[in-house]
Amino acid sequence: MDFKRISSALIGFPLVAIIIIFGNKYIIDICFSIIAIMALHEYFHSFKEQNQNRDLRWIAYVAALSISCIHIIPSGYALRAIAAIIPISILVLFAQVIATNMKYNIKDIAITFFGICYIVIFLMYIPIIRQMENGIIIVWYLFFASWGTDIFAYLIGKRFGKHKFSQISPNKSLEGCIAGTIGAIFIMLGYTWICNTYFGMNFNYCYIIIISVVLSLVGQLGDLAASSIKRYTGIKDFSNLIPGHGGMLDRIDSVIFIAPFAYFLFMLL
Repeated sequence: MDFKRISSALIGFPLVAIIIIFGNKYIIDICFSIIAIMALHEYFHSFKEQNQNRDLRWIAYVAALSISCIHIIPSGYALRAIAAIIPISILVLFAQVIATNMKYNIKDIAITFFGICYIVIFLMYIPIIRQMENGIIIVWYLFFASWGTDIFAYLIGKRFGKHKFSQISPNKSLEGCIAGTIGAIFIMLGYTWICNTYFGMNFNYCYIIIISVVLSLVGQLGDLAASSIKRYTGIKDFSNLIPGHGGMLDRIDSVIFIAPFAYFLFMLL
């Protein structure tokens, strides 16, 4: 890995750890609301040529601000609030089309609504997981699944990757994808051993292996999903905010895909 990538990771990881470990639910909600707004800004900027800036981005930004309020509403209503965002967003989007006498078209609505679902709703699950029982421990599985996959896929794929995985991301190889999943399994099993040994948890190792495989594969799909957007819009990175990593959305593309699946897997298992 290049120096910029390593230095950004060394700075970024402690910041994430401090927020996740020491932040209360309101601070965490606000932080993820800000992250959602930053990611949305990059997302909409990537589509500026496709819709001539005619998107309805303000609706998405309002939805992103709702993350900061997710734990102000009564406990137990968080998932209902997420579900309500979808019909409310569609209603407001079409109301804007009607109110402006069709100044906006279905493409503008589609780009904006997809941004709300892809970034805002998916990202909401991280602060929700953080506030679950033992959430401060469980939430790290999301990050370890994503980061473990990325690190091992990059290291092994760069050195041994011969079979290209997809034209969407030509630098990715089948060897890297497999190595990423195996690496994520070992990291998450190691983390599970620490949790069971030192924090009084009783996580089943077989379940963790299943969760590791699913989350790693989902994270890789999330990475390819972001790459497909960049290929369509003709950009290399969503921005240059984070040296060596690209933009905020480049950094969280796999994490946001993993978050809702992690929530339901841990709820079930």
